[in-house]
Order: sequence, then C-alpha cells, then structure tokens
Amino acid sequence: MSQKHYLVTGATAGIGLATARSLVSAGHKVTITGRDQARLRSAAAALAEAGSGEVVSLMCDSGDLNQIRAMAQSLQQARVRLDGLVLNAGIFFPQMFSEMTEENFDQTMAVNHKGPFFSLQALLPVLNNPASVVFISSVAVRKAFASAAVYSASKAAFEGATRVLNLELAERGIRINSVRPGVTATEIQSKAGMTDEQIAGLAEAMAVQPLGRILTPADMVPAIDYLLSDASMGLRDAHLDIDGGFAL
Repeated sequence: MSQKHYLVTGATAGIGLATARSLVSAGHKVTITGRDQARLRSAAAALAEAGSGEVVSLMCDSGDLNQIRAMAQSLQQARVRLDGLVLNAGIFFPQMFSEMTEENFDQTMAVNHKGPFFSLQALLPVLNNPASVVFISSVAVRKAFASAAVYSASKAAFEGATRVLNLELAERGIRINSVRPGVTATEIQSKAGMTDEQIAGLAEAMAVQPLGRILTPADMVPAIDYLLSDASMGLRDAHLDIDGGFAL
C-alpha cells in the first residue's frame, strides 16, 4: 500500500478525529486542523501513537476566511500535495425559527457552508490529480428536525454546490462526495447546549431505530475511508446515508 496524504478539518474530536485515527493507523500521512491550539496538540499527540503515519497539525478556524487562506498558503510553501480532503468541521446551535437570530444564522453558515466552500477553493493548488474530497453532511438535509432549520440549510447548501463543483473540477481530477451521519454521539450535543441528562435521553430514544442504538464516530469511518480510496473513483456527488435507519 502506498502512503497518501490527507487533510481533515475539525479533527480534534468526534468524526474528524476518528477519521484521522483510521488514516494514520493505515500508515497514511494526515494533516489535521482545529481552532483550539491545546486541543489540536492533544489530538496530534494521540494520533501519533495510533499508527505509523505522520501527523501534522495546523491551526485553522473554518469560520474565518483569513485563517483558511493562511492554512492553505502554509501548505503551498511547504510544497505539500494532498490526495484527499475531509471537510468535517461544523457547528450546530439549535434554535426555533421564530427565535432565530442573525448571529446564529451567520455563524452557522460561515462554518458549515462558507467554510468548506472556500477551504476547497484555497486548497486547489495543493490537491493532486486525482484527489477525493469528502464532505461530512447530515441526515438533517433529508429529515426535518425542529430547531435545525439553519443547520439543515447550511449542509444542504454545500451539497448543492458540489453538483456544480464536480463538473467544474473534473479536469483537475477532483471528485466530491458526501457522508450524511445520522444522530451521532459526539461533542456536538454538549456544544449545542444539551445537558448530560438530555444527551442520555437522546441515546435512549435512538434505541428504537433499526440499528438499535445511537451512532458513534466509528460508524462513519468505513464510509469515509471508502470515499477517500481509489475504490470510489467512479463516484461523483454520491450521498452515503449512515443513519442507522433513522430516516426510513
């Protein structure tokens, strides 16, 4: 197996960290990004012990276009060539439509739509031909959840863009596909303001779905690994729903 180089955004926890761990364990070189330096160092150290692949960490807030451009410039200066990109960084601040604030709207769109859009644009010079881009979307684009209108729209917006980008970037050998996680136990629940009791209740509620339990980041990794690999070469704008049957 030849070593490849992948970049995973928002890789200090959850699906991003699990994905980076899988890639490092397989012997690949992985660059991870995050917006908290201490958490980034901790994640990089843990990943370095997880496998034989090299780990590089870069500070980058996916909601800050200046940081995105600085991150991409540092990679160009280092003459980095990427074989794949996982656009994972995302936020979720639940709020009913009648109470939605402009701040919530703008911040969610900045990280979940504008962030991956301009991250991909900024990283075009360092992407190999061919290269695979995997967007971590959400089951919320096809199943309605109260208080998730902006979150759903932010994920659906980038999915809509990928249809066009797959055409525009075809000559560069870049393919873009998405994974749509269902309700997954990550830090996103606590960051959204849920209490430990509410999170436990959510996990209990998920026991009624066909899978019989709430999903974990590890459940997403095989699909992401597949989309990054050469085995997915024929896929463009595919959406893999890893939701445990929740949206049936």
